[in-house]
Amino acid sequence: MLMPKRVKRRRQMRGRMKGAAHKGNVVAYGEYGLMAMEPGWITSNQIEAARVAMTRYIKRGGQVWTDIFPHKPVTKKPAETRMGSGKGSPEYWVAVVKPGRVMFEIGGVSEEVAREALRLAANKLPVKCKFVIKEEEGESK
Repeated sequence: MLMPKRVKRRRQMRGRMKGAAHKGNVVAYGEYGLMAMEPGWITSNQIEAARVAMTRYIKRGGQVWTDIFPHKPVTKKPAETRMGSGKGSPEYWVAVVKPGRVMFEIGGVSEEVAREALRLAANKLPVKCKFVIKEEEGESK
């Protein structure tokens, strides 16, 4: 399970997810990527499930990059606890994903294989995703 080694503060506010992703919105490492189309929290377990689905499908060929990391702790109070007495303890960790964020990348495989592997990964995630291909250096907007 992915989680930070050390954090300065263990409890964090929930925050808001307005706007589009400004960083991590291009395919940087591989040739193909999986881009989020809506905002959401992706847990460390979901990231791992998507990674396993991709690597199982491409078997021993190609390489997989995970471009998101769960930095945000989500707290939960124990069941049957009375209101008050402070905030709960961290239960799991999430990555905050905004629309346009490239979450996973694949390289070293054909487009059909990459498309299917990323489709399997997208089924494990709670946000709508789309398949993107790396833009060449010459074709800038």
